[in-house]
Amino acid sequence: MLLAILAGHDVSLSERAIIGAAVCIHLEFKERVAVPLKLHIIACSTRPGRVGIGVAKWFEGVAVQHAKFASELVDLATFNLPVYDEPRHPRLQKYEHAHTKKWSASVAAADAFVFVTPEYNFGPPPSLLNALDYVYLEWNYKPAAFVSYGGMSGGIRAVQTEKLTMTTLKMVPIIEAVSIPMVAKQLNEAGQFTPNEAQTDAANAMLNELLRWAEALKPLRQAK
Repeated sequence: MLLAILAGHDVSLSERAIIGAAVCIHLEFKERVAVPLKLHIIACSTRPGRVGIGVAKWFEGVAVQHAKFASELVDLATFNLPVYDEPRHPRLQKYEHAHTKKWSASVAAADAFVFVTPEYNFGPPPSLLNALDYVYLEWNYKPAAFVSYGGMSGGIRAVQTEKLTMTTLKMVPIIEAVSIPMVAKQLNEAGQFTPNEAQTDAANAMLNELLRWAEALKPLRQAK
């Protein structure tokens, strides 16, 4: 736009370069505002009778109100991933099975993740660890945050183990988190989760930090 306005005027090459750079910065900023980064909220438990889906739906509502991401609830149970069954290393991305290709496309589409995770025996649910192992490049250079739930510990021991795996996948787990101890007390008969004020505040603080990391890591994702 500025170049068009200045057309026909005597403008030096250095001035044109400065104006051109300003236009590029403006267009890049406009693109960033117009296309929000994509957040996948992954419900990690797949067992019958799970309570995590209610927690995941609550957090999805928080993310929609936050409005800085294009958020999507991803139910891991719907992918029906068997114990890892691809014959080749996931880094090669030569997938043979339809379930792997579907999961790969889902992971690749996201710029950031929130894992809604229970704690099994002081550790992560096997469904999540299996899903993480299915793909590799699709996880790279993306930030991860956690909404954990369980008994007295609120699932935080599972999160600590999950972070170790995710750093190996070149993900960036952030410190901000939501922890829900004694989760059953905040669920109604329909499985709907009612947060307290501290959990809602923590969720919004986590989303703000997740956005910073998702934006900061964007050049690395684009360079892959």
